[in-house]
Amino acid sequence: MRALLSPRPRPRQRGAYDDNVITIDSDSAPRLIFYGEDFLCEDLPVGTRVIYPRRPIAGLPNPRAAIHHALNHPEDSPPLHALLEPGMKVTIAVDDISLPLPMMARPDIRETILDIVCGMLADHGVDDVHIIVATSLHRRMTDSEIKRMVGDKVYNAFAPDRLYNHDACDPDGMVILGETAHGEVVETNKRAAESDLVIYVNINLVPMDGGHKSVGVGLCGYESLKAHHTPKAIVDSNSFMDPKHSALNHSVERIGRVCDEHMKVFHIETALNNRMFSGPLSFLMKNEDDFTEMDRLKYQAIKFALDRTPRALRREIFMRTPAAYELIAVHAGATEPVHEKILRKCFDQYCIPVEGQADILISGIPYISPYNVNSKALNPLLVQVLALGYFFHMYRHKPLLKKGGVMIVTHPCSDQFDPVHHPSYIEFFNRLLPETRDAYTLEKKYQDEFAYNPSYVEMYRRGNAYHGAHPFFMWYWGQAGREHCGKVIVVGSDNVTVPKLLGWERADTLAEAISMGRSHMGRSAQITMLHHPPILMTDVT
Repeated sequence: MRALLSPRPRPRQRGAYDDNVITIDSDSAPRLIFYGEDFLCEDLPVGTRVIYPRRPIAGLPNPRAAIHHALNHPEDSPPLHALLEPGMKVTIAVDDISLPLPMMARPDIRETILDIVCGMLADHGVDDVHIIVATSLHRRMTDSEIKRMVGDKVYNAFAPDRLYNHDACDPDGMVILGETAHGEVVETNKRAAESDLVIYVNINLVPMDGGHKSVGVGLCGYESLKAHHTPKAIVDSNSFMDPKHSALNHSVERIGRVCDEHMKVFHIETALNNRMFSGPLSFLMKNEDDFTEMDRLKYQAIKFALDRTPRALRREIFMRTPAAYELIAVHAGATEPVHEKILRKCFDQYCIPVEGQADILISGIPYISPYNVNSKALNPLLVQVLALGYFFHMYRHKPLLKKGGVMIVTHPCSDQFDPVHHPSYIEFFNRLLPETRDAYTLEKKYQDEFAYNPSYVEMYRRGNAYHGAHPFFMWYWGQAGREHCGKVIVVGSDNVTVPKLLGWERADTLAEAISMGRSHMGRSAQITMLHHPPILMTDVT
């Protein structure tokens, strides 16, 4: 690895569409690649295609005014104020800590929306109001996490009796609404089901968020979730970032429509831009060829500090550095028309046109995923989810990687788990994966055992643990990628055990991994690097 020492920026070689797609030439600067809580700085072979995220769409100049406008001019619904009357029972559900990533600078957009909505409810004499964090089978958020998300004013007014986490395992707190025409069980939060009005406050970080997934998944129970969190649903989804062609999403929509038949739901959906890095880290939003001398100095200083900082402290620094996300769209009203408008804005921010598929796809794996916020580690199952579940699926219509191609990822792959957040992951990884990696066997033989294990149920309900079945879903999430990729190579793994259990090969350097990929795909293999985060998606032609 060599440092970014080029004395001055050079003109950028543009791609076929715009400056989001570039081709490496002999004068190109090295590329920064996430390696857990650190960066690699790598020279890529000449001819490698690098795909960068779009620049952030400008945020709305007055978010509060935009929210008020959405509430007063909703899609296929009367204005929110027209739905309110004294004495009614209202439940507000809100997305949990799994997004956005990293956490956004305060005020979180959920705080702003809740402040406006709760004020409107009070003005109309609505006193029976509960706010539920829609965790589904995710871990319970801590009091401090909830307070940061919803803001001091809302927290102090509602917690703890009227502001709390959803509990999918509460026998007295869940109710079955029925089944879909496909036999999917529709189980949801009892308080929400018995309310006169459910208001859902959503953030769309990726296109599979929002819509019917909000209520249908966020407030569901295990029997509902396991209807679509299956290996078959994942494999039958061309990409679950492309909702129209996702079998998983089709199941979620069927369940959500049953929820809408039984509950009056008013959706508030938001889209954020991708301004993930700001301040000292703002250079990470740039193409390396455009780095100024100050950018290079910042990088070298940060790299110097990271190399001398223990991993746990590096992780804490990254976790505590908020992102400067901005609101770029907000719509409210009926589920489907609201979601359609938000999806269009998401695709405007994320989608990059690309010509042709890759033989070898390179992706750095960062320190964070939706399932390890404030955890002690990105455990091996979650590294797998980011690689084969998320980054492999960051496309519409056609995969960026050819069938049978090679995916190269960079991560230490340390055998570390957070015993508080991920206890069932530890047993899954150490007991089940040595027996079989076959997702269909795992689903049939072991999933319900973990889901109904009394210890895991108790840790989910009373502690801050993910549901016992959650590691199964994370393994299934990578199933399409496993079946598609001819080989997965991890660069820089600090052990041989984790890659072996995951079914991956390992290399000490990126150059070695590329050589291994070329041996598999041929010397003329087309190499592409996804330069994220921030998030990007490809439209391959």
